[in-house]
Amino acid sequence: MADWSLFTNHGLILILVAKNPDMTAREISNDIGLTERTTHKIIVDLEDVGYITRIKVGRQNKYRIHPTVPLKDEVTDTSLGELLATLGWKRRGRKLKAEKVKAY
Repeated sequence: MADWSLFTNHGLILILVAKNPDMTAREISNDIGLTERTTHKIIVDLEDVGYITRIKVGRQNKYRIHPTVPLKDEVTDTSLGELLATLGWKRRGRKLKAEKVKAY
């Protein structure tokens, strides 16, 4: 039986980034079994279509998923977030700063 995967390398990287946006490209490439160079190229592809944004923090990158972006296929009208939620992704809520209330 031939080795194959249900998800492409692009999909696998997107899933890993969704699960842990603080992973480095090296960690991602080690987990998937790709070269770091290939991983960087795929991250650029994912940025170009709007699935993620790369944010520079010190010497490392962090990633932000854009769940409302529609999938780039002709079969479904599903968004990225809907697909990731099906795979168990839980969207992280943003922490809101509590407003200071003046007591009179």
